[in-house]
Amino acid sequence: MKKILHILTIGLMLLIGQLELAKAQYVIKEADVQYGLFNYSKAIDLYEQAYKKKATLYAAEKLGECYKLQNNYKQAESWYAIATGMPNTSAENILNYAKVLQGNSKYGEAKVQYQKYADSKKDITDKQQSLWFLSCDSAMRWMKSPTASTINNQKNINTTKSDWGTSIYGNSVVFSSDRGTTNDTQSEGKPFLKFDGAKVPDKEIYGWTGNHYLKLYQADKTTDSISLFPIDANTDYHVGPASFTADGKEMYFTLTRIPKKPVYVKGKLATVNIEIYSSKKDEENKWGTPVSFKYNKVNEYSLGDPFISKDGNSLYFVSNMEGGAGGTDMYVSQKTDTGDWGIPLNLKELNTEGNERTPVFDEENNFFFSSDGRIVMGGLDIFKAKLIGGKISEPKNMGYPTNSPQDDFAYMQTSATSGFFSSNRTDGLGDDDIYSFTNTQILAFRLSGKVLNKKTNEPLANSIVTLSKTGGQSLKVQTDESGDFKFNLDKASDYKLTGEKTNFRSDGASLTTNNLTASTELKQNLYLEQIEIDKAIRLENIYYDFDRSNIRPDAAAELDKLVKIMKDNPTIWVELGSHTDSRGDDKYNQRLSQSRANSAVQYIIERGIDKNRITAKGYGESQLLNKCSNSIKCNDADHQLNRRTEFKIVKQ
Repeated sequence: MKKILHILTIGLMLLIGQLELAKAQYVIKEADVQYGLFNYSKAIDLYEQAYKKKATLYAAEKLGECYKLQNNYKQAESWYAIATGMPNTSAENILNYAKVLQGNSKYGEAKVQYQKYADSKKDITDKQQSLWFLSCDSAMRWMKSPTASTINNQKNINTTKSDWGTSIYGNSVVFSSDRGTTNDTQSEGKPFLKFDGAKVPDKEIYGWTGNHYLKLYQADKTTDSISLFPIDANTDYHVGPASFTADGKEMYFTLTRIPKKPVYVKGKLATVNIEIYSSKKDEENKWGTPVSFKYNKVNEYSLGDPFISKDGNSLYFVSNMEGGAGGTDMYVSQKTDTGDWGIPLNLKELNTEGNERTPVFDEENNFFFSSDGRIVMGGLDIFKAKLIGGKISEPKNMGYPTNSPQDDFAYMQTSATSGFFSSNRTDGLGDDDIYSFTNTQILAFRLSGKVLNKKTNEPLANSIVTLSKTGGQSLKVQTDESGDFKFNLDKASDYKLTGEKTNFRSDGASLTTNNLTASTELKQNLYLEQIEIDKAIRLENIYYDFDRSNIRPDAAAELDKLVKIMKDNPTIWVELGSHTDSRGDDKYNQRLSQSRANSAVQYIIERGIDKNRITAKGYGESQLLNKCSNSIKCNDADHQLNRRTEFKIVKQ
């Protein structure tokens, strides 16, 4: 009989495993559909559900890709780390892992992965390898010696959505944003280049980001009020950014429209590209009907990032049209004597095999643009060149903190020492944010410290330390072999200091220079705790009323600590387990522990933790910590030891 029961048990387990695999495969198919429509937010949720059912390489690499496309480098790093550690992973996963490590300032680790990729792909050129390694080495050097620039997030303008691409128009700052509501009459994330789909795109939500489409807004510099820019762009899709002539009577901007006769390829709507349009003010001082730029070809290539010269005779823009160096190239079109636009000329001396973006001139003929095809910190970096005698000088990377490991672009000077740029750096309010800069800085104090292993007290090299000034900018630096870091501090300021390293839980500290009068060097060490997968960590003081599973106030206070850990470490996944003592019926204890675990997990989800990141597991009396099993007499203290709630990190 026991043998038969054993065989039946195995058969049941195999059947359950097959059902779970079938469920995972079904969810994967649904995720692939959303991925194919660029609905990455929906795809992520489905791929995560599939991975929880069956941990596959396919789900892990798709999650890495989706998060990378959404510029969520922390999550992308976590998933690519998993994907590259699985059997039969691809070289492409290794390359993407290197890129997201670079995007997270982990330059030492990024170099290791770039080398692994180069070793696995014999066709990688010495030039490309050199570019990767020089970029990582240069970034570490720039971060240790930041320029005298003060960077401030324009919180009066920015939202949790994408806000980018500033221009000055009268007393207003004009910019693009996907913050809109469904009631907006003017028609993120990815500001450029395209969106595709099996049908005409939704007119309210951009599937790539799950947000609304980009629209033009203006922020009044005198009143701080923000409103839609008063132009009828005649489209339900993307509008902006914009550039204005000096007299404010003519503007150039990008938009997306669905052609009256859209092109379909194999039953699917072909790529809908970005176009450039212009508008002039009429006699009533209103913006007229937008006019298509002469060289728009919506079904062939994109034109974007227009910059019109002050006199209105030169239009700079970027495009992925054929004949370029690669990616998106910068072009200029000059007005002819007849007032028509001349054939666009490729700025060959500046373009690379990568992407060039957001060209702009200032009053002193300084030319600013962004590129990811040169020696960069990661993503797009801002470069400066000079137009002298009709020739443009060799571009110079503007260093840190103007540039970051993420995308930095749309640089615009409003005076000799100040202006705006856009960035999706990790300390912002949302995706892309608008930042102001001032190229002066008064240094007052110094901060130094070490990052140490909390358990062994050994120094942790290549840790990333972030110094965040309350109401101001954030600076990052990578620790050296001794775990050392240093920062400059301002007077009368409050700071938050955080440290992070792969396979460690982040830690932080607070410090201030308030009430400090004499020049001094502050000392502050950081201690990081190594993550151990599947190690049970007890949550103390999680008590339940007899025979109940509701969360009591004293238990809530302890669960809030786990909420904080998960918010401070957004890539970890947790299993929350509930255990009972042996008293009572075994099956009843199992049901009770599962109910208690479910209640605790629901409490945590209601406090902002994504449901895919935490799982409830009731163990009943199956994992006792002492001898107090059925029929063994024990005191209350011994039974209490077994009544516990624990969490295990199951993914880092």
